[in-house]
Amino acid sequence: MKALVMPAPGVAEVQDWPTPEPGYGEVRVKIAAAGICAGDLYIYKGVNPYATYPCIAGHEMAGEIEKLGEGVTGWEVGERVVVEPFLGCGSCYPCRIGKSNCCANLQILGIHRPGGYAEFCIAPQTHLHRVPNAMSLTLASFAEPLAIGVQSCRRGEVMSGEQVLILGAGPIGLAILEVVKARGAHPVITDLNAERLAFAKALGAETLPSAEALLESARKYTNGEGFPVVMEATGAIAAMEQSVQLVASGGRVVIVGLVKPGAGVTFPGLDFTRKEVTLVGSRASVSCFPEALSLLASGTIHYPKVATDLSLWDANQTFSLLSQNPAAFHKVILHT
Repeated sequence: MKALVMPAPGVAEVQDWPTPEPGYGEVRVKIAAAGICAGDLYIYKGVNPYATYPCIAGHEMAGEIEKLGEGVTGWEVGERVVVEPFLGCGSCYPCRIGKSNCCANLQILGIHRPGGYAEFCIAPQTHLHRVPNAMSLTLASFAEPLAIGVQSCRRGEVMSGEQVLILGAGPIGLAILEVVKARGAHPVITDLNAERLAFAKALGAETLPSAEALLESARKYTNGEGFPVVMEATGAIAAMEQSVQLVASGGRVVIVGLVKPGAGVTFPGLDFTRKEVTLVGSRASVSCFPEALSLLASGTIHYPKVATDLSLWDANQTFSLLSQNPAAFHKVILHT
């Protein structure tokens, strides 16, 4: 098969790769659409701590079942599916309590195993979700990033009517924005990039200036109270550290962004007791794909409409451009 292979950091090449065979309980999916996210760009740039090379990245994928492995039941060749890429071991403590996204032996399609930047990808039948008949596979490929938004809002217990401050208007920040709106809450967003902010505003969010002006603006916006929920989706240590100042007393902070291994984040310790802040992390998603697909099918999710469709086989140029300017596109979907 053909695949977009990253043999080393800074390199993406279309190569011939052995066509994989599904094992017991697995299926082979013919990939139609696969999104680019920050994690894929980190692999290309050589800063993803989990990636080894050569690597076939791509964990936001949709396609059709092309072959069934032994022992597969309930699925047929030709069915349209999205693939949930986080594979838990099923036996460690996080898996036993329903947090397989935090599995101690986690395997991720597109990092530890070959992902969706290829003609075919192998996936366990347990990690497939049917695509609604009226939904395109391009739209369905947004289920994974939207599921991250669902998970974040679940972790933050976002409720109707609440004001939610989102730090970062990249693809994940926009996914969170859309889920916040779908829950009947009011998204407010900030970002260093003016174009991203303008797009977030077009999606229905209020916007606030970033950097030094953010704290004062947030206090004015909330009459000095702070936001009931703050979602950090930048991966910037400074943003994480400021989140405790931005949240209201009794409020919740959800850290979604990633920092480098070993990097420290300092919070004002007194505010944990003075404000009784609830601080939680949110990693990818677990049991969120059905809700994400339902939201996509409902027509209430709008940011996929501005995705740029490009060929997987020309993606070496796309990754080169994104490595120089991550905001060059709101979102890219690669097609085989």
